[in-house]
Amino acid sequence: MERVRPTKHADFIVRQAAPFNGGPPLGALIDSPITPEELFYVRNHAPVPEIDADAFRLSVGGLLERPLELSLDDLKREFRHHAVEATLQCAGNRRDELMAVREIPGEVPWSAEAIGNARWGGVALRDVLAAASVSGDAKHAAFVGRDRARKGSQTFPFGGSIPIDKANDPDVLLAYEMNGKPLLPTHGFPLRVVVPGYIGARSVKWVAEIRAQPTPSDNYYQRKSYKLFPPNVSAETVDWDHGMMLGEVGPTAVLCRIDGGTPANAGSVGLAGYAMGAGGTPVDGVEVSVDGGVTWRPAELTSGGRGTWYLWQMTVELAAGEHEIVVRVQGTGSHQPEQPATSWNFKGYMNTAWHRTRLQVV
Repeated sequence: MERVRPTKHADFIVRQAAPFNGGPPLGALIDSPITPEELFYVRNHAPVPEIDADAFRLSVGGLLERPLELSLDDLKREFRHHAVEATLQCAGNRRDELMAVREIPGEVPWSAEAIGNARWGGVALRDVLAAASVSGDAKHAAFVGRDRARKGSQTFPFGGSIPIDKANDPDVLLAYEMNGKPLLPTHGFPLRVVVPGYIGARSVKWVAEIRAQPTPSDNYYQRKSYKLFPPNVSAETVDWDHGMMLGEVGPTAVLCRIDGGTPANAGSVGLAGYAMGAGGTPVDGVEVSVDGGVTWRPAELTSGGRGTWYLWQMTVELAAGEHEIVVRVQGTGSHQPEQPATSWNFKGYMNTAWHRTRLQVV
């Protein structure tokens, strides 16, 4: 097994040993608006690469006037430091609810823990692209990592891309810091991309190359793996030339903690969780139902903003018996399905259905 677990919380949930994938217990996840490294989820497709920071070079090429090759010191010396608070979320977050609808073989069985919010420090990607003088013909910024994934007989790096308009968002970073400290290898040391509001797969770790180009990345993980297909498509019938390339995250709201655990004692019961707006936009609020979605009450938002999750909490009065607690994002534009079956897909991506929890009260 890769030497990743020692940096993580004792109760970190290992979803896959090699490559290492896992996340924190949901209750611990929302202890703080900023997720400490030991609780931040890990999504890898290959072993964590060993990289010499002194020998590291970032190549910037493609449709631009001045190709660049930058060391880590060059980035720190030649570009203004920029800090952003941003939430990263795996496209497979909450996959277990889709798996309960229909089998999804070969994918990591994430619950709702594949998400984390951190303060990232580095340089704005748009500043680096401006220094390279990107051509107007460039429509996408493509990234290539230094990890090496294996699919059958082929071995290749992880990669992906974002539209050039998104790349010019001032909050898209080439990050070398996480929560005020240098990145750990698990999270992309010495340099990673951070793309607020997009699926975590576009925040490429261990980034080695950036290319300005007219089309999206042709890397396996952009061209094929991270695509969304309708429920009638299966792994046996899929045409990879179709399907939607994943980009922005969808709206989601999750119940993470019930005070006192389960079963709960009748009377006042505290509930708490997180929520995200579509594409990282602010949410109007979070609504909670304790009767399966018949009636709703607004929760209190305790933190959150553009590009980040919102933490929420509320206290409800519950009588003895079984209750179905349902959580959803409030406001127009949330477009959340009531049930995960509506958006089932054979890859188990982008589950944004109302989050449901059955609670026994005694």
